Amino acid sequence: MDDKKTLKLILAALGIVINMVFGTAVSSFKIPLLFLDTIGTIFVSVVLGPVYGVMTGGLTNVIQGVLFNPKNIPFAIVNIVIALIVGLIAKRYSFNYLTALITGLILSVVAPLVGTPIAVFLFSGLTGGGVDLLYAWLLHSGESIFQAAFIARITSNLVDKIASCLVVAFLVQRFDYQIRKRF
Repeated sequence: MDDKKTLKLILAALGIVINMVFGTAVSSFKIPLLFLDTIGTIFVSVVLGPVYGVMTGGLTNVIQGVLFNPKNIPFAIVNIVIALIVGLIAKRYSFNYLTALITGLILSVVAPLVGTPIAVFLFSGLTGGGVDLLYAWLLHSGESIFQAAFIARITSNLVDKIASCLVVAFLVQRFDYQIRKRF
């Protein structure tokens, strides 16, 4: 295996660790409307492209499912879709703050479109996360299960995905020359 491929695999593995560390930290602090469990996927997708991003995102959920909670495994699809979207956008456009903001807005809609059916059909809308409180409130106020699950997820994703993309844009712009030279 050549050195560049080895570095790419190391960065993808680091992306998995970043997803798990940030996701676990935010979850343990019970920060509402924030997950930060896709920063590693987004970063790897921007730097290495959609293929390595898909690997990072998918494996993150599988590893989390095996180690912590099997409910995480079906949501690998969401992380894979995020990697594809971010990777394709980053291939075409410079991942600056404006691109990050627009990408975050796109992900804020697409991630719940993919994740809501998984949450509703496999787990009746409850996944054990911070959005469950908003989901329960919406459900109690008369929304259907699907609407409550989608609205709760899109609300939290507006904060989370935009913040995650902006953090990655900050990192990429700070290390752009070194990253591109290495990979």
